[in-house]
Amino acid sequence: MGLGHFITLEGGEGTGKSTQIHHLLERLADAGIDAVRTREPGGSKGAERIRSLILEAGHSRFDPLTETLLFYAARNDHLEHVIRPALNAGKWVICDRFSDSTRVYQGGIGALQYSVLDQLDALVVHDTQPDLTLILDLPAEIGLARANARRGNSAADGFEAESIDFHRALRQAYLELARLNPNRCVVIDADGSVEEIAERIWRKVSERLLIVNSVQSNG
Repeated sequence: MGLGHFITLEGGEGTGKSTQIHHLLERLADAGIDAVRTREPGGSKGAERIRSLILEAGHSRFDPLTETLLFYAARNDHLEHVIRPALNAGKWVICDRFSDSTRVYQGGIGALQYSVLDQLDALVVHDTQPDLTLILDLPAEIGLARANARRGNSAADGFEAESIDFHRALRQAYLELARLNPNRCVVIDADGSVEEIAERIWRKVSERLLIVNSVQSNG
């Protein structure tokens, strides 16, 4: 069986990635496509244990290099036990965050040089790169308000608790990432109703990965 497609969703806090992944999976199922939902950090048993270490740090986040090494350790386990087996079985993989998050959070607005991230990416991810990355774009103020409403009385994690300037810089770093990688990255306006955003995503996924053509050819 041929390889499936690998789609990642990226964006700042509160942009609605989890909700939109749910709707995308429904549309893929309607098109007869078997897809696996996963997330980073996490997605596999070992990676979920490392996720707890990262997020439980709260306001006292690890230093940038330690944090990055933890992310890549989790990513390696995730790739080996979930992503690559699914792709090799011909399934599609829809992932909430991937290596672009590390590049933006720890590189673009963090303290690590891109050369360090490039070396780690070559070692861990290698050629298992996303076929399509959807970057959900929203003003930082709106995204944080959504994240706060969703969280309720729970404590903010170390990333949500960062300053508004951090989140504004995060948004710009994602837009720059999309500008530098137009063949893989698509910016999705995440302002609007859930249904409107889901339709924008489906249109881009269909265009980029030729879902209609592939379904028709198998019909």
